Amino acid sequence: MRKIVIAGNWKMHKTKQEAEQFIDEVKQLKTNERVEAVICAPFPYLSSLVNKVKQTDVKIAAQTMHFEQSGAFTGEVSPVMLADIGVSHVIIGHSERREYYHETNETVNKKVHAAFSHHLTPIVCVGETLAQREANDTLTHIEKQIKIALDGLTDEQIANTIIAYEPIWAIGTGKTASSADANEVCAHIRNIVAKITSEQTAEKVVIQYGGSVKPENIDELLSTSDIDGALVGGASLEPASFIQLVEAGNKLS
Repeated sequence: MRKIVIAGNWKMHKTKQEAEQFIDEVKQLKTNERVEAVICAPFPYLSSLVNKVKQTDVKIAAQTMHFEQSGAFTGEVSPVMLADIGVSHVIIGHSERREYYHETNETVNKKVHAAFSHHLTPIVCVGETLAQREANDTLTHIEKQIKIALDGLTDEQIANTIIAYEPIWAIGTGKTASSADANEVCAHIRNIVAKITSEQTAEKVVIQYGGSVKPENIDELLSTSDIDGALVGGASLEPASFIQLVEAGNKLS
């Protein structure tokens, strides 16, 4: 059975004190062998939080990174730096990064390769705008994103890639794709991966849903055939809410 990965993306929120207090409140959280609990924190807090979650079931991720190991890239953080402080995962290609910082499918691919080169698990984000959905371009758009993101990876690397389907129109809006609609796209993603590699590899890939996920809808989303977790924004900012989301995964395992 595939893992269930619940990843909280804090985005640009919390002070250091607030971040550490959050971890203090969730670090007793227990997950079974099928569930992973991940917090994607801002860069300044990563090292401190990695130290606080040692000997716990919580993992710490970065929200982005550069694809180069080092160089004259003012303000950027490299995969070498993330691996050096013990970060385990990194979000790549979030829609906000694509929109505000002009990340492309091609730079996403470079970052995925860089992540694997430094033993980081990439959480690759894909998703469509409302205009693309209304024009029935969702599946075509996402297929292009997936094919370019995974280009040049080995079957083993693809099997260990986490793909997060986030319809852009549902991020932070309170709108959520129905569980059926979300699962349809996640199943389509798995079929794309199967074409790139094999059905056996595709069955190993963890596919998350993201977009106004909260404790009230997590059970329904996780009950579907192809949704293996969630990339959560606002609902991951409160310890009690994040714990509820992870416990929903524990119940299914």
